[in-house]
Amino acid sequence: MWIYEKTLQYPVKIRKPDPATAKLIVTQLGGPDGELGASMRYLNQRYSMPYREVTGMLTDIGTEELAHLEMIGAIVAQLTRNLSIEEIKKSGFDAYFADHTTGVYPVAASGVPFDMKYIGVKGDAIADLNEDLAAEQKARVTYDNLIRLIDDPDVCDPIRYLREREVVHYQRFAEPKHTT
Repeated sequence: MWIYEKTLQYPVKIRKPDPATAKLIVTQLGGPDGELGASMRYLNQRYSMPYREVTGMLTDIGTEELAHLEMIGAIVAQLTRNLSIEEIKKSGFDAYFADHTTGVYPVAASGVPFDMKYIGVKGDAIADLNEDLAAEQKARVTYDNLIRLIDDPDVCDPIRYLREREVVHYQRFAEPKHTT
């Protein structure tokens, strides 16, 4: 049985809205190395995984990625709350606003909407695990880049947490390659 706890995996408490930062953070929602792609990748790979332990790990990490998606959504929502039209225009958030207002929508920082082409599911244990290792490293690099670009400690704190989880997931995906 799956149990959803109605709290974020890690707290998100952003005091100052900042639509320019939201434009960057949203890439971890629906960008090519974001949390939506990660969750879909792992939750779909598990069906063809021939090793029960690895299937369980894919399920565990895939559902955790959904929790990360929820955190990124909370960050974007808090960064875009109560914005004036002037703030939206000045920050360059106007193109996103025109399509989505301040709704949380899975899109890359470049403006490209999420597409399932971002996920890799081959049906081969070795190929899929190598895809997962690469995906976790690309997500870590994106979080590193966001930390370099963002000054707000309220935003960087949960981003650092998410970055560390990418490292843990990478380590977990490296374990079964020795046994497959």
